[in-house]
Amino acid sequence: NIIISTEPCCFSQRARWQRKRGRAARELLETELSYLEQLHRVDTFFVAILRAKGTLKPAQRQAVFGPWESIRSASQELLPHLEKAHWGAGLQSFCPHLPLYISYAANREQAKTTLQERLQKSKQFRRFVKLQEGRPEFGGLRLEELLLLPLQRLQQYEALTEALAENTSPGSPDYQQLSRAARSVAEAARQVRAIAREQENVQQLRRIQGLLSGRQAKGLTTGRWFLRQGWLLEVPARGEPRPRMFFLFSDALLMATPRSLLHPLYAGTFSCRALYPLAQCRLDRVFGHTGGCGGLLSLSFPHEKLLLMSTDPKELAQWYQSLAAVTR
Repeated sequence: NIIISTEPCCFSQRARWQRKRGRAARELLETELSYLEQLHRVDTFFVAILRAKGTLKPAQRQAVFGPWESIRSASQELLPHLEKAHWGAGLQSFCPHLPLYISYAANREQAKTTLQERLQKSKQFRRFVKLQEGRPEFGGLRLEELLLLPLQRLQQYEALTEALAENTSPGSPDYQQLSRAARSVAEAARQVRAIAREQENVQQLRRIQGLLSGRQAKGLTTGRWFLRQGWLLEVPARGEPRPRMFFLFSDALLMATPRSLLHPLYAGTFSCRALYPLAQCRLDRVFGHTGGCGGLLSLSFPHEKLLLMSTDPKELAQWYQSLAAVTR
């Protein structure tokens, strides 16, 4: 009988794990040092000076920087663990501070709004920010870019803690700690991404609401998720196809027409022609009506039917996919 030893294979696998774990550990430590240094600089050259001078009111300073000092303190607590290679214990003790990052993300839009408002209204604050941004320590980064550091760091935490956990042997003393930490960081990052998507959607809804004019347009976008917009041709029962602007939401399709550029109040906006709920919509794709260029989409509602045409096959396909996703 021939006995084939699996020891070399296992040894090779363990060696690969150790190399990957070592790379992730080094990167985590090196980037944490750099991150903490940047947090310290912003704290020193912006937060502390603004507090001492009173250039911003406490509520305004809190709105712009949020829990910056607490985030910095959490990083300061983590660093000694990383320097001693106590990865599991360090990251596990860091996890209770993750809500700071979620809170920071939730405050992001308020921070941007307050910062822009103060830059526009306060000449003193504007001069101060420009002076501090010019410091060589910041490498040409603007304050708005520096304020993104915690959110960018959370993404790095997610990738590096996952790499550490995946490349740690289940028999290792800190395997359970690293696994729990990786799950906690991943959940915090997921929540932050969800917050970012919601904030982006709110911005899109505000933009669209600003494009719609007239009394009927009020509140049309409230509580909806925006998916896409674009021009399509509405095909009436009689007459020629007419260009319409369509806004697709998660639960409705809004059809609008452009206002006259000469309109004294609403030039450059759109007038809402119809809002079609998609809950009872049946979508069909119709071919052969445009000589091989593009096609027709048929949307059937309980009491109405809407035919939409495009001469661009790619554009039509994208609209079909988007509509199909919300009418199933």
